[in-house]
Amino acid sequence: MDPISQGAIGAALATATHTRRKKLLTVALLGTLAGMAPDLDVLMQSPTDPLLFLEYHRQFSHALVFIPIGALLVAWPLFKFFARKVLTWRETYLACLAGYATHGLLDACTSYGTQLFWPFSNVRVAWNNSSIVDPLFTLPLVGLVAAAVIFSKRHFAIAAMVWALGYLGFGWLQQERAMAVAEAQAVARGHDPQRLSVKPSFGNIFLFKSIYQDQGFYYVDAVRVAVDGHWCEGSRIEQFDQARSFPDLPSNSQQAKDIARFSWFSHDYLAQDPTGRVIDMRYSMLPDSIDPMWGIVVDAERPNDHVSWWASRELGPGELDRFTDLLLGRGCEQVVAIE
Repeated sequence: MDPISQGAIGAALATATHTRRKKLLTVALLGTLAGMAPDLDVLMQSPTDPLLFLEYHRQFSHALVFIPIGALLVAWPLFKFFARKVLTWRETYLACLAGYATHGLLDACTSYGTQLFWPFSNVRVAWNNSSIVDPLFTLPLVGLVAAAVIFSKRHFAIAAMVWALGYLGFGWLQQERAMAVAEAQAVARGHDPQRLSVKPSFGNIFLFKSIYQDQGFYYVDAVRVAVDGHWCEGSRIEQFDQARSFPDLPSNSQQAKDIARFSWFSHDYLAQDPTGRVIDMRYSMLPDSIDPMWGIVVDAERPNDHVSWWASRELGPGELDRFTDLLLGRGCEQVVAIE
């Protein structure tokens, strides 16, 4: 989730669980900083290994077992340098604990993948019920937390948590509805998907990207779920096959290992674009598009070097208009009534 959302929900839980209303400003600040702190793991990068950050982002710092430790690491300097003037050590730690505890769980609501159960499992949990950035989720949180601080009423913070849980719950319902539409359309095509997933598109929980795998191909479509379910046909691409694409790449080479690391990160949703880049199929600026946001470049002639990483998040000509049309249900070829 974006830093503003993480800070807002951290502040919301910290203030909602604190009883001293005259101290809510300090508590909210501590909750905000603790709520954002786990993302400091992005600093764990290597100039020689471009995939290192994929392994450590949303890993130990986001794990459930690390919450008490992470809260302690945040609380100690904050208490030493300013919070001790207002709060006791116990109050400081509990505010940071509340803020820190929200981070990994909120990230798991997105599709990126969060290692909640590290070190017992490296499974990347992704519930797909929230977009990575969603103003409709975040802005009410910020407003209610601000009201709690300004009026010294933690009831506003409690309302913020109710809003957050309710919105995420609605996102889960929307994800289930989108899944039903995607499954129905796969069957209508005569396909029996080996696996199928849907994830919210940018900034909302009404327009989803559907990806399913059938007979060696990925099929990418857009699904809009409002009163009815709108299915917008996209395109398909062949599933990545390392043996076919890089037959001469030794299985124990660094490049082969990097492909495996990228596959783990991407939940094995890999394909190869026309330029030869290995891409993560889960993300694109348009939900009915295969145009990727990131991937790796494999150089089979240098098998012992690391792969190269690339990323692009720019909207192409006309893509914003197309996204608006999809979000409003315009230009979709089929409409499916769903309960």
